[in-house]
Amino acid sequence: MTLIKSISGIRGTIGGPVGDTLNPLDIVKFTSAYATFIRKSGKSNSNKIVVGRDARISGEMVKNVVCGTLMGMGYDVINIGLASTPTTELAVRMSGAAGGIIITASHNPRHWNALKLLNAEGEFLTKDEGNEVLAIAEKEAFDYADVDHMGKYQEDNTFDKRHIDSVLSLQLVDLEAIRNAHFKVIVDSINSVGGIILPKLLESLGVEAKFLNGEANGDFAHNPEPLEKNLTGIMGEMKNGGYDLGIVVDPDVDRLAFICENGEMFGEEYTLVSVADYVLAHTPGNTVSNLSSTRALRDVTEKHGGKYTAAAVGEVNVTTKMKDVHAVIGGEGNGGVIYPESHYGRDALVGIALFLSSLAKKGCKVSELRASFPEYCIAKNRIDLTPETDVDAILVKVKELYGAETDVTVTDIDGVKLDFPDKWVHLRKSNTEPIIRVYSEAQTMAEADALGKKLMDVVYSMQ
Repeated sequence: MTLIKSISGIRGTIGGPVGDTLNPLDIVKFTSAYATFIRKSGKSNSNKIVVGRDARISGEMVKNVVCGTLMGMGYDVINIGLASTPTTELAVRMSGAAGGIIITASHNPRHWNALKLLNAEGEFLTKDEGNEVLAIAEKEAFDYADVDHMGKYQEDNTFDKRHIDSVLSLQLVDLEAIRNAHFKVIVDSINSVGGIILPKLLESLGVEAKFLNGEANGDFAHNPEPLEKNLTGIMGEMKNGGYDLGIVVDPDVDRLAFICENGEMFGEEYTLVSVADYVLAHTPGNTVSNLSSTRALRDVTEKHGGKYTAAAVGEVNVTTKMKDVHAVIGGEGNGGVIYPESHYGRDALVGIALFLSSLAKKGCKVSELRASFPEYCIAKNRIDLTPETDVDAILVKVKELYGAETDVTVTDIDGVKLDFPDKWVHLRKSNTEPIIRVYSEAQTMAEADALGKKLMDVVYSMQ
């Protein structure tokens, strides 16, 4: 039984006591708070809110509660139905809405669901805005419309096509090259909305595709996070041969992972690296990723004459920094590609189209493309905390301990990251669990894990 309220929205497991799970009462309260915030902010004259959802089993129930509540708050609802997160983001902008609510728990298991909140640009709320929504919800400071001012309801199923058309129109998506390459791919769309929109995208690109777990019924065939340990099915199919590429998305299609023609993982961290390399070759400029992402993006950016900047973890932090430094591409190491030419949101459709363009123009195998990038390995560890642990004090001590060393660059915008000449380690307090996440990167997994374990020992000695 879990209910988590944060600046990015509300998420939890479905079913159980009020206050402990994501239930209709909490959905009503949180949706009402969001609608109140949107109206108070005055950033849009529109009276429309877009609602889209992934294929989770609980999605129909949550959608009904969200749409009814928005109408009760006096907003006109545009329900775009089963839709990817990036499709919903674009639908807000394309329809001129005041905001949007995405009903998805992203890569979390089937018994989870969540509300993710968008502004009038189809982008996630900032930290301050999210906190304001939480405060409104806590105080229950909202009023509902009278019978003459309730909102209207409409369904609009055109946005998958409009999303695909916008991807195909991007200047760096080379339709002719992709079609001439006659790619054969396998896609694992994990029983969610990827199974609806990706067949249409790939057909438009002239790519022959076989789908695994393609039925969008929300009954996930395996753990939906696109990590190697969860992808034995598609990796086995790729090892049998006959396909150029394996494509994997999460349930809401904002994360993207590739599998090489030989059945080996391309590496989720390298989704952004490979797409950025292609974009930078044609439009030189700056890049951004979060602090816990691979250094390979920095290397590729500098190779093309640009400047790399790290942002705090979280999509809104990355997009804010991208705007600050005028980045031509950015994202997160979990397979999230953000391409401003399209929109400021992680978008697997954009990532697929740009990756296939790069692959077609280079005329190489996926494994050969992967081998062309700097080799790094990331180890992921965690430190379990007791209620008495003062995490902030420990992180300050770590910063002080390494701050005086000449070969270490310390960054403290989100936890503490220590950059050594040939490796790095990032210690960050979780917002949802009593742990410190310890991510470390080096040129081999053994070196990366050793660095992480070394910092873990330092922290243990401070408790």
